[in-house]
Amino acid sequence: MVTTGPGARATPPTSVAPASAVPALYTCDVRHVRTAPRRYSLGLRTYMWLIDPDRPPRLPRPLRPLARFDPRDHFGGTRPTIRAGLTAFLAAEGVDLAGGRVTMLAHARVLGHVFNPLSLFWCHRADGTPLCVVAEVHNTYGERHCYLLRPDTTGTATVDKEFYVSPFFPVDGGYTMRLPEPDERLRLTIRLERPEGSPFTATVRGERRPATAGNLVRAALRHPWSTAVVSAGIRFHGIRLRLRGLPVQPRPRHQPQEGLQ
Repeated sequence: MVTTGPGARATPPTSVAPASAVPALYTCDVRHVRTAPRRYSLGLRTYMWLIDPDRPPRLPRPLRPLARFDPRDHFGGTRPTIRAGLTAFLAAEGVDLAGGRVTMLAHARVLGHVFNPLSLFWCHRADGTPLCVVAEVHNTYGERHCYLLRPDTTGTATVDKEFYVSPFFPVDGGYTMRLPEPDERLRLTIRLERPEGSPFTATVRGERRPATAGNLVRAALRHPWSTAVVSAGIRFHGIRLRLRGLPVQPRPRHQPQEGLQ
C-alpha cells in the first residue's frame, strides 16, 4: 500500500469532493492539435500523480525508483521541499497561502528521469476555499516558467503567453486554460489564442485510480519510462513538423522568474 509521509499536518476542511483525496494516480490520454500554420495532431498515453506536496507518497522500498518527488524538479529547484518552492513563488507574486492546502498534479521521477511539460498546483485558503492555481510549464530546452491563475467557477482562466514552448510559435498571444481540480476524472484543456485564431489546443483526459502499489506497478508496466517517452514523443513530432517545412521561431533569452532562483 502507498502511504503518505510522517509528521504531516492535519488536512483542513475543504470544498473539494472526497473523490479528489490524495495521493491518486490518473491514467491519461494527452492530445495536441494544431490547426495552423499546418494541421497536425499527436496523442500520447501516460499516467500522472495527484498528491499533497506536504505529504508525498511513501512507497515500499522496491517501488521507490518508480516514483520520486524531488524539489529540484520544480520552481527554482533550490528549496528544501516542493511546498517551499511554491510558497516562495507565490510570495514573489504577493500571495500568502497562510497554511492552506495544496494539491499537485505532475509526473514523478521514474528510474531517475522526469519531464513535466505541465505541473499544476491547486491552492486553497485555510478554510478550504479555492485561492489560485499555479501552472508550471517546462520546455524541452530545460527552462521553466510559472503562471499564476485565478480561475472562475468553471476552472477557466486566461493569461498572456510569456514563455517559449513550441519552436513553431512565437511568444505572443495568450492562453485560455480550463483546469478544474480533478475528482474521479481529469479534464484539462489549454488553448493558445492568437490574433488570427486558436492555432493550438492541448487536452489531458484521465481516470482516477487509487494510489496502491499494485496500480503503480500496472501503470509502470503499461507505460515504462513514461516521462522519457513523453519527452521523446514531443521531440519526435517536432522533428516531423520541421521536416514538413514549418519554420522555427527564434527562441528569446529566458529570464528566470523572481522566486524561482
